[in-house]
Amino acid sequence: MSKWPIGVFTSVDAGLGVHLDVAEELKVPTVQIHAPHQATRNQATADAFLERCSAAGITVTAVFGGFDGESYADIPTTVRTVGLVPEETRAARVQEMKEISDFAKLLGCDTVALHIGFVPEDRSSASYTGLIEVTRDLLDHVAANGQRLNLETGQETADHLLEFISDVERDNLFINFDPANMILYGTGDPIEALKKVGHLVRSVHCKDGTWAAEGKRGIDWGAEVPLGDGDVGMETYLRTLKEIGYEGPLTIEREIPEDRERQKADIGQAVRLLEELRERIG
Repeated sequence: MSKWPIGVFTSVDAGLGVHLDVAEELKVPTVQIHAPHQATRNQATADAFLERCSAAGITVTAVFGGFDGESYADIPTTVRTVGLVPEETRAARVQEMKEISDFAKLLGCDTVALHIGFVPEDRSSASYTGLIEVTRDLLDHVAANGQRLNLETGQETADHLLEFISDVERDNLFINFDPANMILYGTGDPIEALKKVGHLVRSVHCKDGTWAAEGKRGIDWGAEVPLGDGDVGMETYLRTLKEIGYEGPLTIEREIPEDRERQKADIGQAVRLLEELRERIG
């Protein structure tokens, strides 16, 4: 695979990604996918999806987990409902992530990923130590499938994410870096964060956003916007990816599933921007 192949976030039958036909029309060579519904995480679904990908010259680079009951309605709701952090759903969601890892193996994909949730700040708390234990259990299952697990950035500062990964003590735990999420959640400057965690970055999103109002960062959402229209600074972002030695896919994520034509237009614009920057930066 050449340096910085462009990709999109797509879906089989669940999640916010574009449908595969949009990826086919845009002629992108890579996709990350949302895991399908539990009932369709099977060999037949994997074979059919891979057949379409093969016909279009598309490689699946990561399979993302998501769970029923998660809500991103506002930041407090996200804290309460997302990922493996909520204790009442933790065991069931870890089991589901193991099943998603098994589905990724059917696709021949060596990377699974997720938002783990807002990792507790208190590293001595029972919630934190319990999260460490289940993450290790999940990583051991993922490793048995010949895979790594990438944690999506945004819900922790770069420093706290590094602390958590160090505490887990597994060599197949890495980072999916999303610069816009740092802005949307108000957890830190994305370029500074990327430089801190760059040695662990194994996949990235190309997504843009604008900060919440001063004094509201981390309390209210920032806004996701088309690539190049926000506060990330896409040229600086790509130059920093080059600086840290990242040469993998540039996966575009645009979360407006209710409007297919706008989604396609925004992603098409993002593809053109990334192609231009890739040519310029090299």
